[in-house]
Amino acid sequence: MRKLVYFALGFCAGCALLAYRILSVSIPLFLSLTFLLAAVWILAGRQERMQIAVYPVLGFLSVLAWFGIFERWYLADLDALQGKTESISIVLSDFSEATDYGTAANGILMRNGKPYPVRVYLDREDILPPGTRLTGSFRLRVTIPQSRADSPYYQGRGIFLLAYEEECTAGQPEFHWWCVPARLRKSIGLLLQSNLPTDVQPFARALLLGDSSQLDYATNTALKESGIRHVVAVSGLHVTILFTILNLITGKRRFLTPLLGIPLLVLFAAVAGFSPSVNRAAIMIGLMLLSRLFDREYDPPTALAFACLVILTVNPLAVTSVSFQLSFACVAGILLFQKRMDAYIQAKVPEGRLLRKLSASVSITLSAMSLTAPLTALYFGTISLVSIATNLLTLPVVTLTFVGLVILCCTGVVLPAAATFLGWILAWPVRYVLLIAESMAKLPLACVYTVSPYICLWLIYVYALLAVFLLMPRKKPLVLICCAGLALSCALALSWLEPMLDSVRLTVLDVGQGQSILLQSEGKTFLIDCGGDDAEDSADLAAQWVLSQGISHLDGVIVTHYDEDHFGGVEHLLTRLDADLLLTPYSVPIPPLPVISGKQLFVREPVQINLTQGRITVFGPIYSGHDNENSLCILFESEECDILITGDRGSFGERMLLRKYEVPHVDVLVAGHHGASDAVCQELLQAVTPDTVMISVGEGNRYGHPAQDTLQRLESFGCQILRTDLQGTILYRR
Repeated sequence: MRKLVYFALGFCAGCALLAYRILSVSIPLFLSLTFLLAAVWILAGRQERMQIAVYPVLGFLSVLAWFGIFERWYLADLDALQGKTESISIVLSDFSEATDYGTAANGILMRNGKPYPVRVYLDREDILPPGTRLTGSFRLRVTIPQSRADSPYYQGRGIFLLAYEEECTAGQPEFHWWCVPARLRKSIGLLLQSNLPTDVQPFARALLLGDSSQLDYATNTALKESGIRHVVAVSGLHVTILFTILNLITGKRRFLTPLLGIPLLVLFAAVAGFSPSVNRAAIMIGLMLLSRLFDREYDPPTALAFACLVILTVNPLAVTSVSFQLSFACVAGILLFQKRMDAYIQAKVPEGRLLRKLSASVSITLSAMSLTAPLTALYFGTISLVSIATNLLTLPVVTLTFVGLVILCCTGVVLPAAATFLGWILAWPVRYVLLIAESMAKLPLACVYTVSPYICLWLIYVYALLAVFLLMPRKKPLVLICCAGLALSCALALSWLEPMLDSVRLTVLDVGQGQSILLQSEGKTFLIDCGGDDAEDSADLAAQWVLSQGISHLDGVIVTHYDEDHFGGVEHLLTRLDADLLLTPYSVPIPPLPVISGKQLFVREPVQINLTQGRITVFGPIYSGHDNENSLCILFESEECDILITGDRGSFGERMLLRKYEVPHVDVLVAGHHGASDAVCQELLQAVTPDTVMISVGEGNRYGHPAQDTLQRLESFGCQILRTDLQGTILYRR
């Protein structure tokens, strides 16, 4: 009986409930579970099946105790730093990297004798090496969520504190052994940069080091939608390839393989940044090496459970990491389903070595997807329908390329000329993988998106079908596939047809602190702005919302002004969707704009777009410049409703709009400048008397939007107020 597996299930479940603040550590809960454990133990007696229930409860009790210790002994010291500006000293653990506002790096802060990983943001532009000590004044923010609504992004990576420079000095780099992996990672990156053609360097760097920061948006999207994004996130695949190379070198010798392998696994995990997925694979393969060394049986489920316990003991909050969840779900799916699936497929295919390998690849991919698909849908909003084919076409090449890159790095140290020649050869398989990914992603229905509720219902239906299929005594996979395919056809039809039932459809997307709006009427689709907390995420959301409706191009894109939170995602979006018209405000100087196949206009005077039963009027800027008051204003008029969007205009720009043009009463007003105190002035409200006011704003933003006096002003006019930070994406239909 795999007792450790059941114990780990309870431990992991407890970590998840506590980390997401669904439960909190309390003495009554601990005593209740202790009583339950005792009762189960007594009732179970010698019945082995009943005893299984003991171990998850024991695991849950253990994590309650450990989580309480972890919070009170380790995390409690950070509570006093929340929101404070203090003089502290931070030692960088990695090279700093450029950001939009300076540089950022990971470091270590010593407090009360305990080390705390910290993400530090600096105003300087020079790149600092690991070991550099920063001393000065920093504004601090603790990353531990206080509620389920807070983001667990940093805590899952073991970073519990953010530090923003107020004033600091950088000393000379000090030597620390834990800085060696960062320097080695930097050296490997330089070897790749000097020996590979420019066009393949970002992919090669991501494949070998897991650093996808240099991949452009189009490539990232192609990898994601074709279903092979996992190859550029260093994970179990890469560790397994490394282990295969090690076995070839050592000839699987009992003592030599562990002697070389275990230090190599630790070093590779350190160079890859100790991500949960790499840690999981390294621990499991390390256990395999130890079992070979001591001549013991290796049990994969037990090894997976042990890896889970090790990672969560070091950092119980790692359970919130997407990398952790995907990695363990992938391996669990393979362990649960791969053997039976492979046996079934092989029984149906003719004899042949190639067909056997293909069937094994299909069974591994399908079994891995069985548990990772819901997570991918939840976190990334996509379900790739071509991932099996793409994996079959690319994974063998990816494996050979990874091996080639390892050889290139080793060769580059002693024979630079040979490494350059090898780099030229390796560029071709990389180009092949990218070509396949781009081609597969462009196929019709390569990917479906969970922004459509019908696709979400389809996914739930498929898993219900799968549960029934597993319980059936006689398995009929063809029936399962046909039912899933028919349900998908219905879901797609409803996703495409339902928007056509509305005369007018206004969608204010939840992009955080920014704005992105879809205006649809009479079969026409216009996007107004595309920006937010993250430009790529904003472009993803806008593209997914449009593509999920079966729309492959936009009738127009209107940019109200050139601030990043309104304009930042437009270029990314236009790599996925073409537009017939691009309207931008005239300004001096004119910033770089994306190129489209359709018509592009700089708006100075009002531009009118006539529809069959309505019209869109775009009002130009007040004067030449880039400030908020020069935002384009968009007025949509139809028999069904009138809508006004004012960009980031404040009270001055709103009054100028009313003075210069005749603006009618409207049903919907999208508040200017995210509801700032200087926006949605009294005069504008009196002139347009909106029934509903929508505010596109990010939760907990540092600007204090929407302002309290603006909300009071809207309430005094009796307006219904809808906010993306409270309601999420807002859909208005007539």
